[in-house]
Formats: sequence, C-alpha cells, structure tokens
Amino acid sequence: MARRALILVEGHRGIGLRYVQAAQRLGLHPITLSTDPARHDYLAAGKLEAIAVDTDNLDALIHVCRRLGATYNIAGITGFTGLDESLYATVGKLCRHFDLPGPNPASIERCCNKFTQRQLLAEAGVPIPAYRLAMNAADVKISAAQIGLPVILKPAAGSGSSGVRLCRDVDELAEHTAHLFGGKHTWVSSPRILVEEFAQGPFYTVHTMGNEVVGIEAAAFHHPPHFVFREGTFPAQLSDDEHRRIADVSLSCLRALGLGWGPSATEVRWTKRGPVVIEVNPRIDGGPQQVELAYGVDLITEHLKLVIGEECDLRRSHSLISAWRSLLPDRDGTLDWIDGHSRAAAVPGVAEVKFYVEPGTPIVRKGDFQDSLGYVIAVSPSLAQTEAILQHAIDFIGWSITPFPTE
Repeated sequence: MARRALILVEGHRGIGLRYVQAAQRLGLHPITLSTDPARHDYLAAGKLEAIAVDTDNLDALIHVCRRLGATYNIAGITGFTGLDESLYATVGKLCRHFDLPGPNPASIERCCNKFTQRQLLAEAGVPIPAYRLAMNAADVKISAAQIGLPVILKPAAGSGSSGVRLCRDVDELAEHTAHLFGGKHTWVSSPRILVEEFAQGPFYTVHTMGNEVVGIEAAAFHHPPHFVFREGTFPAQLSDDEHRRIADVSLSCLRALGLGWGPSATEVRWTKRGPVVIEVNPRIDGGPQQVELAYGVDLITEHLKLVIGEECDLRRSHSLISAWRSLLPDRDGTLDWIDGHSRAAAVPGVAEVKFYVEPGTPIVRKGDFQDSLGYVIAVSPSLAQTEAILQHAIDFIGWSITPFPTE
C-alpha cells in the first residue's frame, strides 16, 4: 500500500516545522515543494524530503504532484504564505485540481486583495475604517485630505505589515508615498496603495477554524509609525459583551468573504464605535502556539485534519493564560552576539524561546515581521503570573549590534 503523503507548498520560519511535525504525528510523510528549499533551514536539519519547483507556476506544481502521486498516496495539500499571500490561492487551485479538501481559491484571491476585501466587507455592513484606493502620488494626497490625517498607507496586496506605515502629517505622507512608488518597496502585484483612516484602540486577533471562533488574542505593536508586533496575550481579557461583539463581527467577515473552510485570523481594533475590522487573513496566524498552550487546541493539527478530509476537534482541554514577547532590535547593524536562550528557557512556565538569527547576521529593520530576532512565550493559570514569568525570562536575554560603518 502506498505511503500517505502531505504536500506542503513552500515553508515558514515560524510554523513550517510545526506543520511537518504535526503531519508526522498524523502518520503522514511531509514533502515540501519550494522555489528554494535551502531557504527553509528546518528542511535540511531534519533531513526532510523537499523538491525545488517554481511555486508561482501552477502547472509546474500540478506536474510535480502528479509525479509524486505515482509513488505516494497524496492525502492532502496545503502551504504557507510569505509576503505574497496569493500562494495560498494557488494551494486552493491545486486542491481543486486533485479533488482534495482545501480553501476556495476565488475567496482567497478576493480576501488577499485588500481593496476588494474592504469593498465586500463594506457591502456586508461590517464596520471598517474609511479607505480609498490610490494609483499614484496625487491620488494618495487627495485621499488623505478626504479621510483626514493621520492615515495609514499600505500596499493593496501583501502581508506581514510590509510597506505599512502610519502617516501623521503631510511630510510623512509624502515620504512614504515616495518610498512605495519610488522603487524601494518590493511589490507582489501592480503598485496600488490603500489609504486608510487610522482606527485607534486596543488591537485583537480572532482565531477561527471554519465557522467557529476558537479564541481572541490581544496584541500590541512596537513604536510607530510601523506596525511590528511587540507582544500578545491569549485569551484577551474581555468582558462577555466585548467578546461576543468581536466574535460576531469576525464571523460576519467570514460570511462576507466566503471563508467557511479552514483557518482564518481577523484583526480588529476596539474603537469608540466598538469593534472595527482592520483586515482578515485567510490562514493561520503566525504564532498558534499561544492557543495550544492556553486551551490545548492545536490549530495546526486540526487544520491538517481538515486538509486530509477528517473532522477537526476544537474542544478545549484546559484554560490557562499564555503570553509572548518579540525580541526587537533598536538599531541596524551587524549582530555581534545574542545569548541567554538556555537560561530563559529554564524559567518555570516558559514554553519556548526561539532565536531567528545568529552572530554575524546583518540586521536591517524594515518595519515589518522580518524585524524580529526571535520570541519568548510563557504560560500559567493567571495573567499576572504569566507576565511575571515572561519578564523574568526576557531579563536573561541580551544581544549586541554594531552599527554599519558610515561613509
């Protein structure tokens, strides 16, 4: 009988290995298809099967999967997105081609186009920030005047806060417009900018699987004007009414966007008018460990069950409080050293300490998810205890960055 295989399109520095491990626990043989498998360190470290293929080319992916199907029983196909979320739509098309469970590619494409997403949410009556689409610098200036400063400028397609910035005055607006349109930003599609009202208030992420809310996470950002996540707590400390209203608005988003299958993460701010949806991401959030630690629900394993045609189980086995902190540099330069991993990891209640970088790595902050040097995550029965554990662990970690030489 042919071995059951799981196809993973591309990889992910945060959750790629977790998907591999979850697949293996389910008795599946994980095979990664990547444009450059060497980019994903865990593949070589674990001696995992990987095949080089242009993952932007649907026909090439179909050809490789068909060839693998001669040796393996392909139980399911899924994948990861980097800055270009359209890859997940390609995964949906692959699933359709091989008659396997997966996301609706049309829904994914509509969701990944942030302008189209906002149009659909607005038509459904979902509260969202005021927005305009800008094709050039003149459009940006007019749109910002119509909405009123401060505004947020962001590419109409992309993820990980890449190219997203708060513009508080006309100088910042002009500067970031020039950055986006002037060739410094890497576009994943044709250059189009969303100009948005800056919705102010506490930030939350709603984790859903299918049409069920698993839980709501509170998160906070590092220093403006960029939107780099600094820390988060799961579950968020909300009143019953706040929880219900945030959960209800996130489910309204899924209905409006046709995202009734698999994982999604809806970003919400609680403003003076209540919950306002910032955006919906049709995928697992970058760090699902906090959900598993707090509730005992492994979103990755439950996602894979759906991928291979089984039923997922989202019942909680316990109720704790988890929290995480990202390790963020305060300057650009060359990383001389980073240490404290073992001491931080040894603190009781610390679930994981992860460093993404090694000494000698050039650090160039871009104002997006790639700025993080790593993270620490902790868990306990109470918020105060979890926060104390986390801070105790963070205090053991240090690093040094030598600024680049100036000419």
